[in-house]
Amino acid sequence: MNALTATSRNFKLAARLLGLDSKLQKSLLIPFREIKVECTIPRDDGSLVSYVGFRVQHDNARGPMKGGIRYHPEVDPDEVNALAQLMTWKTAVANIPYGGAKGGIGCCPGDLSMSELERLTRVFTQKIHDLIGVHTDVPAPDMGTNPQTMAWILDEYSKFHGYSPAVVTGKPVDLGGSLGRDAATGRGVLFATEALLAEYGKSIAGQRFVIQGFGNVGSWAAQLISEHGGKIVAISDITGALKNSKGLDIPRLIKHSTENRGIKGFDGGDYIDPTDLLSEDCDVLIPAALGGVIHRENANDIRAKFIIEAANHPTDPEADEILTKKGVKILPDIYANSGGVTVSYFEWVQNIQGFMWDEEKVNSELKSYMTKGFKAMKEMCKTHQCDLRMGAFTLGVNRVARATVLRGWEA
Repeated sequence: MNALTATSRNFKLAARLLGLDSKLQKSLLIPFREIKVECTIPRDDGSLVSYVGFRVQHDNARGPMKGGIRYHPEVDPDEVNALAQLMTWKTAVANIPYGGAKGGIGCCPGDLSMSELERLTRVFTQKIHDLIGVHTDVPAPDMGTNPQTMAWILDEYSKFHGYSPAVVTGKPVDLGGSLGRDAATGRGVLFATEALLAEYGKSIAGQRFVIQGFGNVGSWAAQLISEHGGKIVAISDITGALKNSKGLDIPRLIKHSTENRGIKGFDGGDYIDPTDLLSEDCDVLIPAALGGVIHRENANDIRAKFIIEAANHPTDPEADEILTKKGVKILPDIYANSGGVTVSYFEWVQNIQGFMWDEEKVNSELKSYMTKGFKAMKEMCKTHQCDLRMGAFTLGVNRVARATVLRGWEA
């Protein structure tokens, strides 16, 4: 099931539980604006190449739209649409004053030089600069983009609108980026995991973890969990998969991965088939890579008691049903990985105020937001007699629906 179908399905289930009017439902599902632009740039060898860029602005009832820009060969309107909609519910679950958006360019960033990436980013910004803005739509990094990409967008946007650091988040700290932003999604995963385990009288210490994906989110989550006494027994990235029942040495693995651009060649564990990683014996499974990795074919093989969705849409709805019947507790993506967008919000606030926070304040505020979000989600689970995913969806959809109605959506 593709991401758009799955997200819309979850939305409809939540809308039914909330008893939303069918016209309001339709209004909430339809994106506010969809943008598609052609970005033509000269390659370093002088040849011209064209890429298609997208930006879907889903909803602005609760504030400016917010969402990442990804550079990936599989960026297509359907996926961008689904992720923009997910951002609307995610910012509402986190209770930060944003709506949802998402963007991307269909390209393979690894095939482009640094100067080609800069030209592509600047052309994309030129095409959309009048449709994004501090109080309109605030982009952030995503797959294939990073703080440097945001620095180029900020610079290009500022040529048209004057210096506007709050137009993007996830910037380098030297340009108004927030301390703690780099680790934010992984740290949010840590706080979310602590909150869920506490419900069952457990703590991170002594639990066995399997993490799929060792990029920014996976590596930070692994580092923070191991610092809190969790044992990481298996990890994978695009170069391979490793396991060690005694627990992997995470600081050494991070150093190796940084130096060798992947975990391949690390000597602190046994190599396994990456497709077997999800079915490794553990207490907590954290998918932190691509979407759709847990599906009908492999859901029965999963042995974890808890799944923390650090990636966007890693579990298909069919797999959801299978796992729920098995008694597996799934912490949904729209709550579990909201640490990144929450600290992006802190960055935006700091930029608007022109007053920067220290890292301790950023981390303690993040913990406070993640804890409050978990409590609010559990309340919805009690009210509607539903699982955590529907608890999160009803919480997010209800907040957006109330804001929409209060603003007078039929006028």
